[in-house]
Amino acid sequence: MKDNSKVKQRRKAPLTTPSALGEDARRDIGGELNALLADFFALYLKTKNFHWHMSGPHFRDYHLLLDEQADQIYATLDPIAERARKIGGTTLRSIGHIARLQRLSDNDADFVSPADMLAELREDNARITSTMRQVHSLCDEYGDVATASLLENWVDEAERRLWFLFESGRNV
Repeated sequence: MKDNSKVKQRRKAPLTTPSALGEDARRDIGGELNALLADFFALYLKTKNFHWHMSGPHFRDYHLLLDEQADQIYATLDPIAERARKIGGTTLRSIGHIARLQRLSDNDADFVSPADMLAELREDNARITSTMRQVHSLCDEYGDVATASLLENWVDEAERRLWFLFESGRNV
């Protein structure tokens, strides 16, 4: 019979990836990245929800805008999770885990007006931008230039989404 002890050891092996960052940095930045990832999942789903339920005279423009924004948000999910792993942490494992960590509110309303959709997404993008700036400051404290650099790009993307939502929702 084959010795399964090595297989059992591998199943129990820690997931900690070697990193030059200290234990405190891995814990703190990894925790913030997971909360940020949960927020990005919440923002992605809300953006798709509003994309699917858009109505009104500007339907096509708003529908396409939100689809483009959802794609951009979705493209950020994997890099956030992979960065948490690269620094030696673990990341989200389930929808329940996301729900426990997310700081953005869900919107389960049966109907939301297009103007309210744009305003809510604008507020969520502003909040996630503020959060990313706070995480960037934490990265600066620990000397994690790679995560800080990624955050700078994600902040720029979020500010662009915010700008488009603001301009689309203006009643000039």
